[in-house]
Amino acid sequence: MINDLTEDFNIEAQSPDWMIPYYDSQMSGVRQELTKLIRLLLRQTFVLERKYDKKSGRFQYTKEYRSCSRHLEFIRHYFSVAGIEVTENSHMGIIYIQGENLVGEKLPRLATLYLLILKLIYDEQMENISTSVNVYTTLGDIHEKLGNYRLFKRQPSPSDVRRAITLLKKYQLIDPLDLLDELSPSSAMIIYPCINVVLLGDDVRELLADFEDGEQKNETFAPAGEEDEEYDSGI
Repeated sequence: MINDLTEDFNIEAQSPDWMIPYYDSQMSGVRQELTKLIRLLLRQTFVLERKYDKKSGRFQYTKEYRSCSRHLEFIRHYFSVAGIEVTENSHMGIIYIQGENLVGEKLPRLATLYLLILKLIYDEQMENISTSVNVYTTLGDIHEKLGNYRLFKRQPSPSDVRRAITLLKKYQLIDPLDLLDELSPSSAMIIYPCINVVLLGDDVRELLADFEDGEQKNETFAPAGEEDEEYDSGI
């Protein structure tokens, strides 16, 4: 679930008295780190253990995950006050939050379609992969699957594609291996395991069916320039 909450945040103002000693006992830099971590979880709902580093060509451990693991008990207690559960999945390399009070962000139509197809691709490849939680795909593969679902009667403009990919990259759901200005059908990208946190397989198929039914009532895909329309993606 990608969350759309305000950045206004003050740990001391929102924490019960029994949590203040732990927070106050930390150095100033650690207190700032805790505030940033909680803001990140509120905004993004998850933290990845490893991300791909283009310079080294390897997956590198993130400082956010290490910090979150180190202060996980405090973070869990903090979110529990609001009825939000914090879960660490060490196998997938994700720490994420779940709760009824979290409200999903409305994504543009194209970004929503990409997200749904990326989840399908991830699930399909994971059935045959046991040594890695990260999956590789290409922009061409995504468009081909969208075509199979009859959701691509008209090719989106390059600017719409870049905006959609940039948005999904912002939320650390994917990492393009090529420059965004040089996107092509062969452009490769990594799908991170956090896609399991924002979508379930059955939900994806239901949403795709809804989109497909909607497309059958219209003769053409949304014209270029109309991709900014927002849809409730359910995430």
